[in-house]
Amino acid sequence: MAERPIVLLTNPIHPDAVAILEPLATLVTAPDARHDTLRRMAKDAVGIIVRAMMPEDICDHAPNLKAMVRHGVGLDFIPVEAATRAGVIVANLPGSNTQAVAEYFFTALTHLRRPLYRLDAALRADGWDAARALANPTSEIGGTTLGIVGFGMVGSRVARIGQGFGMTVIAADRGDRAMPEGVEAVDLPTLFDRADAVAISCALTEETRGLVSADLIARMKPSAVLINMARGPIVDAMAVLAAVDAGRLAGAAFDVYDTHPLPPESPLLASNRLLLTPHVAAITTTSMHAMSVGAAEEMARILRGEPPKNFVNRDQLGQRP
Repeated sequence: MAERPIVLLTNPIHPDAVAILEPLATLVTAPDARHDTLRRMAKDAVGIIVRAMMPEDICDHAPNLKAMVRHGVGLDFIPVEAATRAGVIVANLPGSNTQAVAEYFFTALTHLRRPLYRLDAALRADGWDAARALANPTSEIGGTTLGIVGFGMVGSRVARIGQGFGMTVIAADRGDRAMPEGVEAVDLPTLFDRADAVAISCALTEETRGLVSADLIARMKPSAVLINMARGPIVDAMAVLAAVDAGRLAGAAFDVYDTHPLPPESPLLASNRLLLTPHVAAITTTSMHAMSVGAAEEMARILRGEPPKNFVNRDQLGQRP
C-alpha cells in the first residue's frame, strides 16, 4: 500500500474540513507558527494549509511539497514567487471572508460614530440622565461620504452596504475596474479630501506599502475617521495616531498592524481614541467554516490530481496540478 501523503496544517481547521481530508491524507497540525517550527514540520509534507505567515524559504525545507492552499484570501502569507520557482501550486479562497470583513468595517464605523457601549456603561454606573447626556456628541453615518481605498471584493461589498445606509460612495482603485452605478471613481488625494469615513481594503503589494502616507492623512477632515482592515504596512499608523491625539482626526480603527501580534509597548495602545482589534475582521464562525471547508476542498482536488478552482500561479506552472 502506498504511503499516505502528509498535509501540514499551520493552525487547526474546522472538523468538517478535517472530514474532507482525512480519507486522502494524514493531517499534522503545527504546535506553533514559528518559522523554525514550520520549516521542520514541512519536511515530509505534500501539502500545507496556510493560516500563518510562511517563511520565505519554506519550499527549500519541503522537498515533497506539491501545494500550499491559503485558508483565506491574502497571499502575503505565502511566498508565491518562491513556490512557483519550486513548482509548488498556490491556491486561495477569494470571497470566503468578504462579508465578514465588510461587516467588520461597519461595526467599527458605528463604534466610532455612536459608541453605545459608553452609554451602557454610564447608565449602569451613573444613571439615566448621565447616560443620555453622552448621546449628543454621537453622529449618524447616513448622508456622509464613504471613501474606499481598493475596490475588490471587500471594497465593493462595503460600497453596497454603505449605499444601503444612505452614504455617498467614492472609491480609488489602482486597477481598471469599472465602478458600479452610484460609486464615483476618484484619485487618492480627492478621496482623502472628501471622505467622512475611509475604508482601507486594498491588498498589500510593493505598490501599496506605505500608500496611506502622513500627507494623505493630513488632508482628512477633522471630523473624519479611518478604518484599516486590510494590512498594517499600507497605512502610516503613527501618522494616524498623531492626527487623532492632536484632534486633527476624529478617530480610527485598526485590525492590522506592521507587526503581529501588536507589541505591548506599541504607542497605539495608549490612545483611547483608537479602536484596536487583533486581526479578527475576517473571523466569524461563518467565515471560519467557509475558509476551512474551502481550503480542504482545494487541497483534496490537488491530492486527487485535479487543478484547484483558484489556481493562483497557473500561468507560471501551466495547466497541471
